[in-house]
Amino acid sequence: MIFHPLGKYILLLRAVFRRPEKWNIYRKEIINEMVSIGVGSLGIIAIISVFLGAVTTVQTAFQLVSDFIPKSVIGMILRDSSILELSPTISAVVLAGKVGSSVASQIGTMRVTEQIDALEIMGINSPGYLILPKIIAAVTTIPLLVIISIGLCILGGYFAGTASEALTEQDFITGITTDFNPFTFTVCMVKAIIFAFIITSVSAYQGFYTSGGALEVGRSSTKAVVISCITILSADYVIAQLLL
Repeated sequence: MIFHPLGKYILLLRAVFRRPEKWNIYRKEIINEMVSIGVGSLGIIAIISVFLGAVTTVQTAFQLVSDFIPKSVIGMILRDSSILELSPTISAVVLAGKVGSSVASQIGTMRVTEQIDALEIMGINSPGYLILPKIIAAVTTIPLLVIISIGLCILGGYFAGTASEALTEQDFITGITTDFNPFTFTVCMVKAIIFAFIITSVSAYQGFYTSGGALEVGRSSTKAVVISCITILSADYVIAQLLL
């Protein structure tokens, strides 16, 4: 039944957002998690974004064979695709594999080695102490990673388009600056924040309720990535349907 795990997930979130005992301890953990999630993921996001922009530009130029369509349309398509879909969604799926598996395995290992039980015996709110800093750090840093991804995606498209002579530099600049709708960026940030919450909360849930040994930790990590990706894509459709 889907309602049983959903109820456990909601109850876990309720415990996570309970008033912290000492914010000083949480503040240090939040900074550490921001470095781990944000700085640690910057390299892979940068590489993927540059190549996504390059491939999108080349393939769009290949499909626009009509002389009646200005080449600047390629820049417009790349800009809107990067903001609305490529950067937030692809980055979230990649981070679900990197960050989500790390969160699930970390918390799952603490569960099977009874470290979480020790925290609860000491009277510490273990869901809040272990999960809340990760959620706050992800919701803060992943939107910044998405903004960087958008810039690198457009930059990759610029280099690929001009190098392959699919369009001129002036055509590309005209395309990315013409008829820009700022609301698309708002939709992008909404997606980034919701996806960040999904990645950390779902992965933490899978890790927190791990039982058994090392084998089960691996299974929880894999399950966290799969469920996070499916939830991200489902949320992507719902957000697009509601906001666009």
